[in-house]
This record gives sequence, C-alpha cells and structure tokens, in this order.
Amino acid sequence: MEVLHPNVRNKCEGRGRPANPGVFLDGRAGKGDTCSGEPSVDFTVSVVLPAGGTGERTGLHTPKQFCSLLGRPLISYTIQAFERVSWIQRIVVVVAKESMGLMADIIQRFHHHKVLVVSGGSTRHRSIYNGVLALDEEGTAPDRPRVVIIHDAVRPFVEEGFLREIAVAAKDHGAAGAIRPLVSTVIATTSEGFLDHSLERAKYRASEMPQGFTHHVIRQAYQRCTEADFEFGTECLHLALQYCGTNAKLIEGPPTLWKVTYKKDLAAAESILKESLSESACMITGGRAAAAAALAEAFQKAAGALHMGLDPIPDVTAENSRYLLKESNFIQVSINGHCLSEVEALIKALEEANPAALHPLVIIWMRVLTEDEASDSSTVAPTSALLDMASTAKLHQILLYGIQFLQSKDSERWQRSVTKAAEITRTLIRERSPALVGQLLQA
Repeated sequence: MEVLHPNVRNKCEGRGRPANPGVFLDGRAGKGDTCSGEPSVDFTVSVVLPAGGTGERTGLHTPKQFCSLLGRPLISYTIQAFERVSWIQRIVVVVAKESMGLMADIIQRFHHHKVLVVSGGSTRHRSIYNGVLALDEEGTAPDRPRVVIIHDAVRPFVEEGFLREIAVAAKDHGAAGAIRPLVSTVIATTSEGFLDHSLERAKYRASEMPQGFTHHVIRQAYQRCTEADFEFGTECLHLALQYCGTNAKLIEGPPTLWKVTYKKDLAAAESILKESLSESACMITGGRAAAAAALAEAFQKAAGALHMGLDPIPDVTAENSRYLLKESNFIQVSINGHCLSEVEALIKALEEANPAALHPLVIIWMRVLTEDEASDSSTVAPTSALLDMASTAKLHQILLYGIQFLQSKDSERWQRSVTKAAEITRTLIRERSPALVGQLLQA
C-alpha cells in the first residue's frame, strides 16, 4: 500500500474551516460553526474517502470523482466539505495507484489540508480497509481516531450537522449510518425474468453515506471478514454486525446526500454548486481592529438572516490566499478610506489565481462612511474610478459593484443600514445584474 503525504507544506492544519464554496449546501449560513443545542464532538474523528472507482456508469473516460465542476474536480468539493469541519482531524483519500500523482496535484493546487492519500485495492472494501490501516500507521494508539467516518468521494453535499449526528451515534453505539426512504418499489425476479415477489417499501430503507464506526469496530470487522466479503461486499454496516455483533444506529439523512453516479448527475451537481456559490461570500475587513470586527459581526448576522453564508477574513495573503482558489464572491470593506487600491489589488490577485474562471465572480466594494464624512461636502464618491475599474475587471469574468452606507452612532440606524447593505449584497450576488456593474449603490 503506497502512502503519500502531499500536505507537508501546509501550516494551517487544525485552524478551523476554510472557505465555504458551497458546500454546502442547503443555503443556510454558519455551517461550519458548532450550534448550541447540538451534541458536541469532544473526541477524535477521522474520515476515509474511497475514490478508486472508474466511473463506468457515467460513460466518460475520466472517473467521475476527477471530473471538473466549475473548474475544480468533484472530489475537491467533497474534501472541502470535511475540511471545513474543525473537529475532523484527518481525511484519508483512497485512490487507484495510477491516480496518486493526480490526487497530489489536486491537493496542492486547491490548498487542501488534513489530507493523506493512500493507494486503493482491487475492490471497494479493500480500498476502505487500506484507508483504515493508514490511520493505524500514522502514529501510536493514542493518536488514532475514536471514530472513523466513511463517505463516498462523489457525494460532495454533506453538512456538518449531519456528520455530527453520525459521529456521536457511532461513538455511542459502535456504528451508525445514513438512510433514506426508498423512492421505488424493490422486486425480486425469477431466473426466467418474471416477477417473483416485491418488498413492502414502507418497511425498508436505502443505505446511504456517511457511515461512522468506532475505530476498533471497523478495524476488527475487516480483520475478521472473508475473502468473499472483500471481493463482493459493499456494505460496511453489515460487516460490523456480522463480525463484531455491532448493530448500527440508523439516522435518516437529508436529500442532499445523493451520489453522483451518471453523467446527468454531474450537470445537476454543477447547478447546485452554482446556486450555493451565489449564496456565500468572503468579507475582507483589512484587519481594522474594532471597526472592522463590529461591522463583520453585524453584517454576518444580517446575512445569516437572509440565508447567506459569510466568511470574514482580514486579507487574502499567506494562508488566506486559498480563498482566491475557491472562486468565491468577495466583499472588500473600506472604513475611513475612499481609495480603491484594495479592490484593485484583490482583482489582480484573483486574475493571477484564476486566469480562466469558468463563471463570473462578484466583488462588492463596501464603502463605509462616518457621519462626519457624510456631512463633509468635500467627500466625493469615486464613481468614475469605480466604473472604469469595473469595465476592466469584467474582461476577466469579475463583476464589480459598490455599496455605500453610513456608520451611524445611532445603533438602530446603524443596524438598518447594515441590514439593507446585506439585502443589496445578496441581490447583487444572486442576480449579477450587468446594468449595475460599476455602480455605487446607497444602503
């Protein structure tokens, strides 16, 4: 079994979730945050992503996990869905031996972290077992995860809340798995091709991913299973029951757990990603301590009420440069300053990071004026400069808009301005109106 550590150059492991490119995907804000009232994850969790399939059912030459969606491979979105969960410590990606180099390139190009790449086996179960063994080989017993989550590399739409449910149930019961209602009646046929009998649909469920296991249970299940299981089996929960006596807790999952299987599913996945991208943004505060923090907090709350995700960051340098690769939308905040140089620098950085963006990105220059500035007749809005910059940016698939509002000392007035700015922002990102490109709108 070949093991590759392609992330040794990254310094950001364990520092919380990265950009939200969507994933993710039900349009609600704050997916990466631990919500009060939900069970906490105070134990170690790692993930195994089997990704060695050939994608025969898609009818494409490229395995579906490596097919490009909006300029990024499908598997990159799945990895990011787990990277954004702060309590997941390691992601083991299991690929065919001939894809090891390609996988390493994807991890480096899209700045993934927490990732260990392992060569797969000849079957699904052999590949998953290789992933589990890789977790064993990483360190001593105390370093091994308490729970191992197994998920398909071609199921990118998984939410943190549901992962938490699976992880906690696996810790409590030894194994847990996602299920969904059957959408079609299951029938059995005779050898001659006639109906034998049908199953009562209400009594059965479809087994889905993710599935979770205590490390001891999944390792022991594979150590005890037969060659026939390795060759022909597909259900990990069955192995845990048959060889460890562990009866999995089954949890009904959301509709977003669907798997990209056929060529048409790739188009559907791309459509979902586009919609998700339109409902999230990175807010670049410029690191202006108190004022920036207050604005970011207020704007994040207002955006969340509109089901829009927001990631406040001080800049896009150093480790934050990975945001440039996610094809996110950006809000560039200017407080007590009227210069467009920060916007110009952001546009240049995006052009260098995404020289061939497949869909337009949105940048919103958010100009925040103090009451003194607003009453100063010498304060002139740089509307012509904004329009010129927007015309140039549009040539590079970047749509530049402007929003201006007052930083009032009156808290109610301030909140109204922030709420209106959030509403305008959401509309601009979703509608991407050509007529408003380069315009400075008042909030």
